[in-house]
Amino acid sequence: MTNPIRLALVLHNHQPIGNFDHVVEQAYQDSYLPFLDVFCRFESLKISLHTSGSLMQWLDAHHSEYVDRLAELVTAGRIEILGGAYYEPILAMIPSRDRIGQIRGYSRWLEDRLGATVRGMWIPERVWEQAFTSDLATAGIRYTVLDDFHFKNAGLAESELYGGFLTEDDGHLLTIYPGSEPLRYAIPFADPQKTIDHLAGVAEQHPGAVVVFGDDGEKFGTWPETKKHVYTDGWLERFFDALVANGDWLKVTTLAEAPEEVPPVGKIFLPDGSYREMTEWVLPPERLAEYERVRHDMEHDPRWETLQQFVRGGFWRNFRVRYTEANEMYARMMMVSRRLAAAVEAGALGDLVDEARAELYRGQCNCSYWHGAFGGIYLPHLRNAVYRHLISAERLLDRIGGRPQRWIEATVDDYNFDGRPEVHLANDKLAALITSGGGGHLYELDVRSICHNLLATLMRRPEAYHRKVLAGNQGSNGDVSSIHDRVIFKQKDLDKRIQYDDHPRKSLLDHFFSPDATLESVVSGTAAEEGDFLDGIYETHVRRNPDRIQVQLIRQGSAGGAPVRITKGVTLDAGSSTLEIAYQLDNLPTDHPLHFGVEFNFAGLPSGANDRFFYDLHRKGLGQLGTQQDLRDAQVLGLVDEWLGIDVALKMSRPGGIWAFPIETVSQSEGGFELVHQSVAVIPHWLVEPDANGSWTVTMHLAIDTKAAENHLHDKAAVAAG
Repeated sequence: MTNPIRLALVLHNHQPIGNFDHVVEQAYQDSYLPFLDVFCRFESLKISLHTSGSLMQWLDAHHSEYVDRLAELVTAGRIEILGGAYYEPILAMIPSRDRIGQIRGYSRWLEDRLGATVRGMWIPERVWEQAFTSDLATAGIRYTVLDDFHFKNAGLAESELYGGFLTEDDGHLLTIYPGSEPLRYAIPFADPQKTIDHLAGVAEQHPGAVVVFGDDGEKFGTWPETKKHVYTDGWLERFFDALVANGDWLKVTTLAEAPEEVPPVGKIFLPDGSYREMTEWVLPPERLAEYERVRHDMEHDPRWETLQQFVRGGFWRNFRVRYTEANEMYARMMMVSRRLAAAVEAGALGDLVDEARAELYRGQCNCSYWHGAFGGIYLPHLRNAVYRHLISAERLLDRIGGRPQRWIEATVDDYNFDGRPEVHLANDKLAALITSGGGGHLYELDVRSICHNLLATLMRRPEAYHRKVLAGNQGSNGDVSSIHDRVIFKQKDLDKRIQYDDHPRKSLLDHFFSPDATLESVVSGTAAEEGDFLDGIYETHVRRNPDRIQVQLIRQGSAGGAPVRITKGVTLDAGSSTLEIAYQLDNLPTDHPLHFGVEFNFAGLPSGANDRFFYDLHRKGLGQLGTQQDLRDAQVLGLVDEWLGIDVALKMSRPGGIWAFPIETVSQSEGGFELVHQSVAVIPHWLVEPDANGSWTVTMHLAIDTKAAENHLHDKAAVAAG
């Protein structure tokens, strides 16, 4: 054939910051290595490959021979290396300066390590906004690939999507290729001949076309049941055989070669969007359910093929609305990014600045900021990793700024972008973020010595896929299918574990329970709430002394039908790893006691292990952290995670009851529906009887001991030093 079509195979390999080594190793053995082994045998074929920086650095540290092979294939002209933002952030989530910095930084690494010339990039999760064009071009990028869905949302028809398109912003040009959704669903799930037949139809109707397949490399072995299908049963080899056999009319090429061989077919300005499934996942659950119902009702309607290109879901940034915890991570990242930018602008240079920038970039890795078919924000180890790197970056910035060994400060600003001021209370040991809204709660508590946020928690909320869990459909038909279509249950009776929260699972949440409330009723969420403090607005004041700062929160509300005033103070001393928390309740009724409780939540202390346990006043073990505790006349409850090396002790000046129980979510991941431990709720509670002035007080101390972790780090450093 004199005018063959061109097929660009674009693979994207990624593992998030914070993923477990054994998970990444399994992906290497199941996907990355066997794919390369098969590909190397087909010398006439070429591919474009993107490997995220987080994964590439892991591969270079654990399997440098694999990276060496990539370099050889780059030299041979068989693999084009695509760049991208270093640690795979959603570009819409980070400032322009960090977009450009991440892209340039990773391009330099790829050029140095692989000898690659990086001119194209992968857009993380294909989340696109037109203003990205100028940042990408400024960073040295000339072309990229998005889904055909983006182009259809701009008004193009399927028949027009067979080549690259120029786009422009602020005078900067970029070529964008539409990735084929039919190929994305056929490869590797359908027989290879289906792909060949589809491409033959394109060749007949559009000679000289460029067709792009762009999708996750993990589809080739890591996704459920695909390893056997792709390698043991020979799908990939048969696919490559089919491409070679049809080489007279089908030229397999790279994105780098495509614009040189086939000029852009037109110009386009794409609306904000992402791949189709992502626009669905970001919708509120009730709207997503309606969307799915309409789509199901219409899919056999003869008008649907025409109509569906005009149907789109939501906007990616609204994941920060759906999940307030995602917004908290984003806002924390922005605090660090702004502080680093200010340091650089003030003239800071050197290795510490480079280290802080790398830690910030790692904390921008996208996976824990959203949720869809993958675990995402529901996976505690991914959230913990984001905070670990952001806190580490902040500690480096402290060194850059010349902080003394002991210090304390409190600043007030709208840190979480909710239109109200928050207080950032920090010293050399801890950092706390306290909001005046939502009950005046503590929503972040960083243990700086181990770079851990004890409040990286997650509220239980409705998800559209919970309908499938409640329906109880288990198992699959045995066929290899896309993760978007699978219904698999990883534990039994998940339908009985679905529960929703009516308040954030944070700390210093003020409850007034009914007098007969029990642990069982609180755990099940059926305990009656008799106060209006959980979602109220508190006045906030900061009291400063040179080595001691108190944040005071005050609210006049009602409880048990009576007006009640709460004043709570959070006090921190320089050099201290203990928060002093004092409560004063005023205007209490004299004719009946109120049942008052203060809720704390602690994240990163998982269940299911004997070295993660509760203890009492005498340090007697009370059971694993996944158990429920109902203590009477208690003044101390401790929580230990020996693996993490942290001991958290809550001590009360007044004896009372203490309830403790795990917070668990039922969520969706690529492996199926699963139960995930998110945090441990601890609620000291009292029957409050006023003094002669109608008041009642209690003081609590939240003491955090990380000596075990610090000793472990010291021992590791000593071993490394020889």
